[in-house]
Amino acid sequence: MNYFELTCKTYIKKDIIFEQSFEVISKYISFCMVHNGFEELHKAKGYKYYTFGGFVPVEKEKVYKQGQTYSFTFRTLDEKLADTLAKALRENVNNAEMLVIETRKKVLSPFFITELYSATPVIVTLENGRYWSLQESGDIMLLQKQLHDNLEKKYKSFFKEELHVNQNFIQLLEIKNKVPQSIITHKDEQAIRLFGNKFRIVPNEDEVSQKLAFIALACGLGEKNSYGGGFVLGKGIK
Repeated sequence: MNYFELTCKTYIKKDIIFEQSFEVISKYISFCMVHNGFEELHKAKGYKYYTFGGFVPVEKEKVYKQGQTYSFTFRTLDEKLADTLAKALRENVNNAEMLVIETRKKVLSPFFITELYSATPVIVTLENGRYWSLQESGDIMLLQKQLHDNLEKKYKSFFKEELHVNQNFIQLLEIKNKVPQSIITHKDEQAIRLFGNKFRIVPNEDEVSQKLAFIALACGLGEKNSYGGGFVLGKGIK
């Protein structure tokens, strides 16, 4: 089990506000998928098996500036998708807002993960359609269950095999934000805010927990990963 990472050096064609940057990247990736043989995956409901982070370095003024270059990271379990996008992202020259000018691919093998840190808001939907937060729910056990179940379903869906689960993959969860964070997207020209939280997670040491932590790195923690939600960084022993 590996995941595949693209580091994408990007030229900014016009100023992009931080709050809008995730949608800009998401639409850029989606366009390339649709026009390069992955239209069914893009349109299908369910898991997309990829995740991406925001532009770095982050600008203090919260505006990515026209004429400057930044990088973002794309990860997936699907090597064919990674290889296709490594080329297609650089060929999307007519995008009005950005252009990927260089992609570098890396193959990541499983390693012992000691900590996960969310770089973008982790989004978890409640039964009432609202998003989990301390203010909205406050039920940490529910949060941990939904994060675990989401990763388990991603694993089973992609690898077509069962996991023999004995416990939640999370040993320790720390909420790093005081108020919910958000990602903006648009549907039918209407702005929609997807609310989430930043976490530090210590996974359990057993084999299944480590597999699920690796899946979180590979294709995102929580929901709405194709919109920029749940991109995580990991520490561990390689």
